[in-house]
Amino acid sequence: MAMKKLLLATLLATSVTAHGAENFVVQDIKIEGLQRVALGAALLKMPVRVGDTVDTKDVSDIIKALYDSGNFEDVKVLRDDHTLIVKVKERPTIASVSFSGNKAIKEEQLQENLDASDIRVGEALDRTTLSNIEKGLEDFYYSVGKYNATVKAVVTPLPRNRADLKFVFTEGVSAKIQQINFIGNSVFSDEELLSRFNLNVDVAWWNFLSDDKYQKQVLAGDIESLKSYYLDRGYLKFKVDSTQVAISPDKKGVYITLGLDEGEKYTVKDVKFRGELIGKNAEFEALVPFKPGDTYNGSEVTSLEEGVKRILGEAGYAYPQVRTMPEFDEDTKQVSLVVNVEAGKRIYVRDIRFVGNTITKDEVLRREMRQMEGSWLNSKAIDTGKSRLNRLGYFETVDVQTVRVPGSDDQVDLVYSVKEANSGSVNFGVGYGTESGVSFQVGLQQDNFMGTGNRVGINAMTNDYQKNISLEYRDPYWNLDGVSMGGKVFYNMYEASEAGIIDYTNESYGADLTWGFPFDELNRLEFGLGYTHNRIGNVPTYDQAKQFAESIGQGDQNEILTSDFDINLTWTRNNLNRGYFPTAGNYQRASAKMTVPGSDAQYFKLQYDVRQYFPLTEKQDFTLLMRGRLGYGNGYGKSGDSDNLFPFYENYYAGGFSTLRGFSSNSAGPRAVYTSHNGSCGNNGCVSATDDSVGGNAMALASMELIVPTPFASEEARSQIRTSVFLDAASVWDTEFDYNGSAQYGVEYYDDYSDPMNYRASYGAALQWMSPMGPLVFSVARPIKKYKGDDEEFFTFTIGKTF
Repeated sequence: MAMKKLLLATLLATSVTAHGAENFVVQDIKIEGLQRVALGAALLKMPVRVGDTVDTKDVSDIIKALYDSGNFEDVKVLRDDHTLIVKVKERPTIASVSFSGNKAIKEEQLQENLDASDIRVGEALDRTTLSNIEKGLEDFYYSVGKYNATVKAVVTPLPRNRADLKFVFTEGVSAKIQQINFIGNSVFSDEELLSRFNLNVDVAWWNFLSDDKYQKQVLAGDIESLKSYYLDRGYLKFKVDSTQVAISPDKKGVYITLGLDEGEKYTVKDVKFRGELIGKNAEFEALVPFKPGDTYNGSEVTSLEEGVKRILGEAGYAYPQVRTMPEFDEDTKQVSLVVNVEAGKRIYVRDIRFVGNTITKDEVLRREMRQMEGSWLNSKAIDTGKSRLNRLGYFETVDVQTVRVPGSDDQVDLVYSVKEANSGSVNFGVGYGTESGVSFQVGLQQDNFMGTGNRVGINAMTNDYQKNISLEYRDPYWNLDGVSMGGKVFYNMYEASEAGIIDYTNESYGADLTWGFPFDELNRLEFGLGYTHNRIGNVPTYDQAKQFAESIGQGDQNEILTSDFDINLTWTRNNLNRGYFPTAGNYQRASAKMTVPGSDAQYFKLQYDVRQYFPLTEKQDFTLLMRGRLGYGNGYGKSGDSDNLFPFYENYYAGGFSTLRGFSSNSAGPRAVYTSHNGSCGNNGCVSATDDSVGGNAMALASMELIVPTPFASEEARSQIRTSVFLDAASVWDTEFDYNGSAQYGVEYYDDYSDPMNYRASYGAALQWMSPMGPLVFSVARPIKKYKGDDEEFFTFTIGKTF
């Protein structure tokens, strides 16, 4: 047998070495060393076939082709007479991938990165790719200031040419910023400039917006903030000449030096518009925020450009280009602003599509649209449609995309992507109070019944003090004009003493019918008719209730019976940015209810509620919520010679989750007062005060709540969880109460219950979670102002309502 001649050595050879590399005709091809790769697959990769004449270049091509297949880490080519022999060493197959020591990067993110590089179980192991991944991960750690971090890929060989792959991370600690220096600034001090930075030195514990750990991306953002700071104050030619980041020898400290060129301060000479103005000159000029001589402001210029784009977008120009070009007068340090407008092509909307609504019917979403198909694109109408979908409360998120129609330069499709939320709720609540003990209630409501957008509520609620059953229905689009219609029938058995109120019972039933009329996109009016029958048992004899019973001619009876017809009017304004867990916007509701003349109890009741969300950060993860409520009711007209009074069973109360946290339900407010007349009490009688809560005909509530990011929650979870700290205050009073100044009995409970300044207050924290069964709310609270007889409630747990 002829001696085998080595034609080429390994892949690592720097040149092609051939012994006996003279040309020859291949009569046979053998591949040795295959385990996982099939012979046919390897032969297909080779650029040489039997019968070909092989020279040195062909040998190089063979090695390159086999190596490029990604299956081999070593290839040798030999010749045995006219037989071509290829010896290969296959790359090991990855049997498992694991991670150790990684805290700054989640395993899911690492796995996505590896998948993109084809590093996964079952694939061939490419050591070159591993080196690139190691370097890339270390570069990431360096960018967040962890200069001691190392990443090592440990390969453990296994039988059958397999290998375990383990990435071992040594993250270390982030380098702290030791010093930030500015060179070249004379207009603003170092302290003023540093106040614009998120990165800082010696950050106070309470300054949660700043960081003393170096991060490359944060520094880049701070430099942009610095540029904006100068531009907003007229320094149009400001620039950062140099950025130097020096690392201490132990790699634990960072020194940052920025070289600044402040330039001169410019004022605005005039503002001109050029280009495709589409007849909107007057509207554009109305947006100009400058008068001649005003200091240049970069933010105002950006706002002007956005305003021009908005006007163009509302006129159907979806892709306008608006650029402001300054023309400098160096002698006067003035600048003329030339706003160049390129409107582009006017766009039609071809189709509007909805994605993600697996339950909600298409028509329910489509009727909220203000952008019509086949009409000019209107960016304001598109955003209004998105806002209306958000305010429905059926969706966790709503996004809209403008998609160009293939083959058309003047048509787009709108795609609204929604993620459906649980629009039904189980009204289940458990609370614990220091005196009230454990309470329980349950009910069921579906705001998007079978995806129709109609509300159906079948509430059967029971707890210590109430048994209630009701059937509620509401169609928000009863007709094509957006008029809604709804109704409710109910039966209720109420045991006041178990609700923290003085002892009486109220068995009531009734029905109501309501129509709603949209006034505009934000405002809505509702008109309703109702009937209620009340049967008051165990009629209380305290002064306030006794006076009401006498006013309707039932003062000497063991029970009170009333049948009342009422009319009611409600105004609602909803400008919240979404239906649940809002972060911006305003909600207001004012309602008026009055029983019609001839009813057994003639009275009226007024109430106003408001919620205002103030986002404190650009991402709206910090938001301030202000809530308020005002209520007042009283009787009207006369029955015989007596003035009609407000029914005591319609009184306002404070205490509990929805009004005053930290106090048990209905426990805060006026107390029952009794006046007895006997020989020892004199002409005015003896006054006895108790700790029994009776409520009042007027109330005022106020709450301030700071909504903060939920600690340790992922970004996805934060859309379903809300945490906050709050301060609540409430006052309930009786405008008809006659205060004598002193009491013979129960002095500690006797006060001027007609004084609205007798308020209660509390503070605490709350956690709200949109769970599969509905919104869950946990809160802990402590009173900071209370009165004798008030019941405290430190912890509450409620399902079915959020703020």
